[in-house]
Amino acid sequence: QAQMDATEAQKIAEAIERKQLDTLMQDLKEAIGKSQALAPFKDQLLLDITPEGLRIQIVDAQNRAMFAIGSSRLQDYTDTILRELSTYLNSVPNRISLTGHTDTTPYGAQTGYTNWELSADRANAARRALEAGGLSVDKVARVVGLSSSVLFDKSNPRNAINRRISIIVM
Repeated sequence: QAQMDATEAQKIAEAIERKQLDTLMQDLKEAIGKSQALAPFKDQLLLDITPEGLRIQIVDAQNRAMFAIGSSRLQDYTDTILRELSTYLNSVPNRISLTGHTDTTPYGAQTGYTNWELSADRANAARRALEAGGLSVDKVARVVGLSSSVLFDKSNPRNAINRRISIIVM
């Protein structure tokens, strides 16, 4: 009997959490729609719910990369996007996880510096921009670089969309 109750309580808790994430996603979509700063980039902001939480992906567009080529230096508009998002991320109690992704184009400028380092450096650059935008430093739970190990477009590993930053509101 007690086991059944614990399982039921777990299911109820998960349903409530899912509903909160759905609400969060709708609120964020609305905020993006209303934000003049974010309006030009809404095609580069992808929102979905994963088992880990609400995922906000900022992806490279064909002619609008988030970072300087082969670098972790943010373009001005990427900085703007992240600063705008920081206000929103601060307004929720959840902690966040940041992940950097690259495509499969090998990085070859420095010996020993690969897409692993590049993706981690980009995730950290995104973290610094969020914090500069006002994100509380204790909100960040982890910063990860995944190189090209989790491709968005598996059929075209060099597609610009594979170069992205994922922010998960956990």
